[in-house]
Amino acid sequence: MTQKFYSLFVEHYLEGLLSPLGSVEVSGVITGSESRGIVLFFPKGTIQTERHSLGLLAKVAQSDCSIEVYYEQIGETEVRSCLHKLLSVFSTLNCHASAEGKTLDDNDLPRLWIVVPSASQDLLKGFGAQLELENWTTGIYFLPNVFRIAIVAINQLPVTSETLWFRLLGRGKVQIQAASELVALPPENLVRRNVLEMVYRWRISVMTQTDLTEDDQELIMNLTEAYQEARAQAVQEGVQQGVQQGVQQERRQVVENLLKFRFGSVDEELSRVVESLLQLTPEEFTPLCLKLSREDLLARFNSHQ
Repeated sequence: MTQKFYSLFVEHYLEGLLSPLGSVEVSGVITGSESRGIVLFFPKGTIQTERHSLGLLAKVAQSDCSIEVYYEQIGETEVRSCLHKLLSVFSTLNCHASAEGKTLDDNDLPRLWIVVPSASQDLLKGFGAQLELENWTTGIYFLPNVFRIAIVAINQLPVTSETLWFRLLGRGKVQIQAASELVALPPENLVRRNVLEMVYRWRISVMTQTDLTEDDQELIMNLTEAYQEARAQAVQEGVQQGVQQGVQQERRQVVENLLKFRFGSVDEELSRVVESLLQLTPEEFTPLCLKLSREDLLARFNSHQ
């Protein structure tokens, strides 16, 4: 199964969300059989996670970390592979620290967040992964701290605004629900706007491909529906605005025609009167245009300028 399209989306998505908070590095090496997106993140300062627009994602990004997002449920082999790579990183960091006469404790080491659509109880139990509900929500399982690994089971995350940006990386109903929540955010929400723009650019690049699998197509459909619904909202708002502008233009035409009928033309002085007359209803401005003299109109409305 080809999942490079999902991996590309994950890396661009996380890079776009996390870039304002620090330095982001994507793997950049994605083959046709790749089934995960990998991002390294280094915060540029303390992140105030309370009420942060990225919610749980901002909390995860409080310290140096690696985020690996898998498209499918994983097994022991994938976790062991992650652990092997992480231990290699730890060894390198400790060597560098030792050369500088320093000693690193566990909290100085980066944490690996393994993000999966779901995780079996056998897998979690086998690695001793536990919930830490005092500080973290359901769906996040921590291996013994010496390993610095956490598994995020997307389907177990609570359906809240805090978890939205992770649930958009889920599958099936989980992702569809998250996509609908994304669209429901206020149009002026900057993160909403940025994510929809990312979805649009990613969709354009993917739709030119011919080797899409059913899973690729499902992902495209879920995310495209969100983009199209948001687009429809924007168009409707634009239509309503256009209607209002059209009504205003028609009223202006009526006022100018009435003035032309009375005075032959609308010169610069009368043009200023037009703006004032447009603040009135048709029932109010029509008799004024037909009954008042030019001098009376100018005197009446120029006094309000």
